[in-house]
Amino acid sequence: MLQPERFGDSSVAIEQAKILVEDLQRGMFVSRLDRPWTRTPFALQGFYIRDLEEIRQLQKHCRYVYVDVVKSVGDIGVKLRRITRTAGGSSAAGPGRRSRTGRVPVAIPCRPVQISRDAYPAPLPARREAGQARKLHRRIVQGMHEVLVQIRSDRPLPMQQVGQVVENLVESILRSPDAFAWLARVREKDEHTYSHSIRASIWAVMFGRHIGLRRHDLVRLGVATLLKDVGKMMLPDEVLRAHRRDPRREMEYRRFVDHSVRLLAADPQMDPRVVEIVHCHREMHDGSGYPRGLRGDRIPVLARMCGIVTFYDEATNPRGVTYPVAPSQAVAQLYDLRGISFQEQLAVEFIQSIGLYPTGTQVELSTGEVGVVVEQTHRRRLKPRVMVVLDRDKQLLTKPRLLDMAADDDRRDKLIRRGKLAPGDKLTILKDVEPGRFPQVNVAAVRDDYLFSRKRFPALLSRLLKR
Repeated sequence: MLQPERFGDSSVAIEQAKILVEDLQRGMFVSRLDRPWTRTPFALQGFYIRDLEEIRQLQKHCRYVYVDVVKSVGDIGVKLRRITRTAGGSSAAGPGRRSRTGRVPVAIPCRPVQISRDAYPAPLPARREAGQARKLHRRIVQGMHEVLVQIRSDRPLPMQQVGQVVENLVESILRSPDAFAWLARVREKDEHTYSHSIRASIWAVMFGRHIGLRRHDLVRLGVATLLKDVGKMMLPDEVLRAHRRDPRREMEYRRFVDHSVRLLAADPQMDPRVVEIVHCHREMHDGSGYPRGLRGDRIPVLARMCGIVTFYDEATNPRGVTYPVAPSQAVAQLYDLRGISFQEQLAVEFIQSIGLYPTGTQVELSTGEVGVVVEQTHRRRLKPRVMVVLDRDKQLLTKPRLLDMAADDDRRDKLIRRGKLAPGDKLTILKDVEPGRFPQVNVAAVRDDYLFSRKRFPALLSRLLKR
């Protein structure tokens, strides 16, 4: 039996569920008993259920207990939050759609975000911005290294330098998102522990450009996303690196948000709105996030965006794997959680901002050939520029071929109108390819030859063959 109760102001109330002791499960946070704590053997007035023995002890002394819905962790925490909100009438399930985890969309009031698609000029070609972007990326890596050194030595963060490098990042992405998209998509051999934060910051600024955020908000979003994980330095390695965490370790892991907030707020130069983004970036649309269980409009818009790019980069670059996963998998997961973990409008806008085939993605064409997406086509995301490197038999081409799919599509349309081609002869992308499926394809080499070579890809074939 479960009965939801709310205490305090309804907009920020702590939700508690009255639960019979025979229904208790690990991961629940017991906040109240049906009798005084002093009449029980429990020393702590509020604790997580970690094992069956604690459940047995509660069954000996109580008929029912109160469980804090917000603090409960794991699948049972998500389930409790969904049940209590539906039972309490504060939200309703969506029209039958259910995610792969069994969760359903909830009707939570959330104002649409204002979108301005023409706030910035059409992007410049990536090759014009590539050199500047590569230098700036190195500065960002060095800046994050300095941030971690300062944290370890308990010295003030170099916020002026961080702010300046993010301002430069914003200006570069405003000129040409694809130049930095390459740096976010291709995993280098010398990956750093903070590479996730750098990639997520790039995705965040690209996302913000797409919806037309003002420059100062782009900078705030970029800084917050870059620094959101600094509090993880305060966590024990066994908690931080665990692939699976029991409820107690999960709660210890979640404290990184509070650690990050404390470290950033201690700097007098820090923009309070940046701290707010960091504080809220792990909150979820349906209230299943942490640390405060905020939902809907109570989560700042920039924090919602930070949460989406965090999820996307973690989905495409899972901890402990050799290669990133295909973007389509991460996009499918994100789309599946629209209206549940993430505001539907923003989830869809982010997917549009990166395209179904982000720069750096390996794709298989309708001809059977395999190529690498080297640049997006503005407003025609399904027709990017592709460097074709494998023939239909999946053998390396003697000479890689640059294919502008938008221009090719226009050419074929004219031939179809003249009756010289059938509609089925149009060239399309069949699917993206899992990184590592064709080890003979060196995506980093494709990138370098496309962006930085003055000649027409002279070294590409030899570098591909050196794999």
